[in-house]
Amino acid sequence: QVQLVESGGGLVQAGGSLRLSCAVSGRMFKNYGWFRQAPGKEREFVAGITRSGVSTYHADSVKGRFAISRDNAKNTVYLQMNVLKPEDTAVYYCAASMYGTIYSVSSAQYEYWGQGTQVTVSS
Repeated sequence: QVQLVESGGGLVQAGGSLRLSCAVSGRMFKNYGWFRQAPGKEREFVAGITRSGVSTYHADSVKGRFAISRDNAKNTVYLQMNVLKPEDTAVYYCAASMYGTIYSVSSAQYEYWGQGTQVTVSS
C-alpha cells in the first residue's frame, strides 16, 4: 500500500525557514513533487525531483528560496524553505508520479498524494 506522509509544517515569521519532509512507503516512483494550496486558490506546483535526486525543477515563485531534495535510503523527499514570505502561507502537499517528469506542473500528472501540512508565515 502506497503512503505519502508529510511533516514539518508550522508557524514561522517572515524571513524564517522550515523544512518539510515526505516519507514515501509502498514503492518507488519516477518523480516526486511538492504542491501548495492557499485558501480560495488553486493548487500550484512548487518543485519537482527525479527518483535519483539528481535533477530538480522549481517554480519561479520559489526559485532561490526553496530547495527540493531526496534521500533514497530513507525514501524521503524534502522541501527546504528559506526566506519565507506571508504569501507562502498554504497547505503543502507531497505528490508522486509514475509517468511524469520534473516539469510535470499539473496536479493531474501525479497519482499519489499526501494528506498535506499547513505552513503559516506571519508578517
